[in-house]
Amino acid sequence: MTKFSWRRAAVVALAVPTLALAACSSGGKEPAAGGAQGGGQAVSTPTMNIALITHAAAGDTFWDIVRKGAEEAAAKDNVQLQYLSDPEAGRQAQLVQQAIDQKVDGIAVTLATPEALKDVLKKATDAGIPVVSLNAGEGEFAKLGAFTHFGSNEKLAGEAVGTRLAEEGYKHPVCVIQQQGHVGLEARCAGVKAKVPATEILYVDGKDMTGVQSTATAKLQATKSADVIIGLGAPITLTLMKSVSDAGSSAKVASFDLNAELAQQIVDGKVIFTVDQQPWLQGYMSVESLWQNKRGGFKVGGGLPVLTGPTIVDKDNAAEVLEFAQQGVR
Repeated sequence: MTKFSWRRAAVVALAVPTLALAACSSGGKEPAAGGAQGGGQAVSTPTMNIALITHAAAGDTFWDIVRKGAEEAAAKDNVQLQYLSDPEAGRQAQLVQQAIDQKVDGIAVTLATPEALKDVLKKATDAGIPVVSLNAGEGEFAKLGAFTHFGSNEKLAGEAVGTRLAEEGYKHPVCVIQQQGHVGLEARCAGVKAKVPATEILYVDGKDMTGVQSTATAKLQATKSADVIIGLGAPITLTLMKSVSDAGSSAKVASFDLNAELAQQIVDGKVIFTVDQQPWLQGYMSVESLWQNKRGGFKVGGGLPVLTGPTIVDKDNAAEVLEFAQQGVR
């Protein structure tokens, strides 16, 4: 894959209009007057109410980065931001309904389980509430009424991992899915398998890290031919490292997604690489695009998904990425 300058990317990402007054939180407080944050000025447009509704599980640091990006855009755009999440599809749908009932001005939503959200998102668009999607659902967003999507092409990301593993001589990956039925996670492992046909899929419950560790340990003990195990999120991958040790396995560890701890493991040579989708940008652009839509009727993406990834982070660029991760931007 083409080498990518993370320092340049961060500059580009942050070169959007300057940050403004105190950031909004899930508590939906009004931006404070005066006391500018980051030396910028807030927009003069009226306050806008946006709900960001994800399928995040408790403790997954990936979503902290998404939320931080969204909050920075909200501060700049004079947005009251509600951040809401539930990993259970039916309850995520209820949170969307709650936002509709509150007559928010825009909804940003993840589409890990698009079928479960189809009906309630139709209610949102029927009510005239603009919708964008992020992170999961790049193949389904338009059918569900979202005018754009911010995220990685997950099948392409999986194929990138599979290609890299094949080039490095790996023949028997184990791809660990922490939420069965999640369209993005399934697409990632399908992409790996398309390039390395001997890839095995292992399902675990990502809400139970102790269970993740024991299930993966048992799999590695039973599958001596496994030469690499792949986590589909940083916390999962960090747990899989313990499984490799517990099993006495020689398997290497690869990953999708990123946090500062995982970036450090790549720098230290303990994880061979990860494929990043730039979650800060997903959060930031979801809020920004809804504000731009309200401000001028703009529809970012022209009806197509806006890709924030994939790109590989390995020993060649991990130190630079780690610098940004420690700042909370990555």
